[in-house]
Amino acid sequence: MYPKQHSLPILMTLPAALFLLFAESTSCLASGGLHEAADHVGRILPVWTVLPFAGILLSIALCPLFVPHFWHNHFGKVSAFWALLFALPFLIFDWQVALYSILHIGLIDYIPFIILLWGLFTISGGIVVKGSLRGTPLVNATLLLIGTFLASWVGTTGAAMIMIRPVLRANRDRVHKAHVICFFIFLVANIGGSLTPLGDPPLFLGFLHNVPFFWVTKGILPEMLATAALLLVLFVAVDIYYFRKEKEFREIASEERAPVLIAGTYNFLLLAGVVTAILVSGYWKAGHLTIYSVEVHYQNLLRDAVIVILGLVSLRITPKELRSANEFSWGPILEVAKLFAGIFITIIPALAILRAGLDGAMAPLVAAVQTPAHYFWASGVLSSFLDNAPTYLTFFNMALGKVSLVEAQVPAALAAGTATANPAFIGYLTAISAGAVFMGANTYIGNAPNFMVKSIAEEAGVDMPSFFGYMFKYSIPFLIPVFILVTFIFF
Repeated sequence: MYPKQHSLPILMTLPAALFLLFAESTSCLASGGLHEAADHVGRILPVWTVLPFAGILLSIALCPLFVPHFWHNHFGKVSAFWALLFALPFLIFDWQVALYSILHIGLIDYIPFIILLWGLFTISGGIVVKGSLRGTPLVNATLLLIGTFLASWVGTTGAAMIMIRPVLRANRDRVHKAHVICFFIFLVANIGGSLTPLGDPPLFLGFLHNVPFFWVTKGILPEMLATAALLLVLFVAVDIYYFRKEKEFREIASEERAPVLIAGTYNFLLLAGVVTAILVSGYWKAGHLTIYSVEVHYQNLLRDAVIVILGLVSLRITPKELRSANEFSWGPILEVAKLFAGIFITIIPALAILRAGLDGAMAPLVAAVQTPAHYFWASGVLSSFLDNAPTYLTFFNMALGKVSLVEAQVPAALAAGTATANPAFIGYLTAISAGAVFMGANTYIGNAPNFMVKSIAEEAGVDMPSFFGYMFKYSIPFLIPVFILVTFIFF
């Protein structure tokens, strides 16, 4: 038996807690190996071992606000500090489990995550929308609508990278434009990716665990359409309010316009190649190699290699003047890579505790999740701050256990109208899927494209709100009421 949270002294230090982890996991190693030992980590860690994770989140939130110059020059070092604050004691007191856990999240999550972002960022950076787009409320709403529906087919990251530059260019002369980018994050970088497994990582993870490819298209379509429509109406109202205050821009917008043209369209073929590589990696089972007990699947290695090759091809064939027209630079992707390296390391104890379920320090939360509405909000709130892919998988497994199903039975259980359909599981999975995807918009770190869009917008001169400014000025007043309404209508 593993000690429960209440048996740990309240004033334990992080090294002491990890020393206890070492004693416990050593017995696990003797009986079951590194994977089993790592699975037991969440049972013995207290909640406050997520303090390094909280520290990096607070640094991202507060440093740009209070010490912007320091943050701009040293954010990578700050990220490394918080990562090492957790990783070094972990390695000292149980190097085997620590090395396995760090390698696992690095090889399975972080490296593929960065490769995908880099590929989509690089390829989409060669697509230029030319012409005199003017950021009127109608034009802005149209661009957001296009990006929202594009996101399910090229991913939220792909759609965000394709559409953010035309949106920025259209609103270059606007005085008030931060709200445009924030609603862009809501719709294009998050909610729009809810209709296929290609749209957002949690849904792709569900696809890998036997959820049929087009189930989400039918299962979440009503919730997605309602949420997107409500947010678009709110956006138009807000944009009209600011537009009416900008007389000079209205005069510019009424001037003669040049036709809209798209250059670098061959990059769309490269984006299609990225989508194809992702899709094939979900269907093709080619075996795996093992790196220190971490299973790395060959189809995923091939997917990542193809994405890198396609990105390099884009760099080779796209004229430099097109990237210059997009004001393309490596700054945003470097910032995301450095900050998310720290986030992925420090998130290890948070995810471990969550995976432990009723045996972990978050047992009260797990026990309280009973109805689809609970699943929607629990998966959503945690996805706002944690990686939404493992959060989705945790609640997915909780739902399977609640209705006594195994993964092999998932397709039959989701086949509505058949004798094998499980209405309770359908309700749970719909809520989990919507929560994990929709509520990634609640914070800058809820989904990878959020932070990248923010960085690109700031490079273009947009005065974006801080971490908490985004939450208190935009996501809480606009998203939360919409999510409450969606809860009453659908869950």
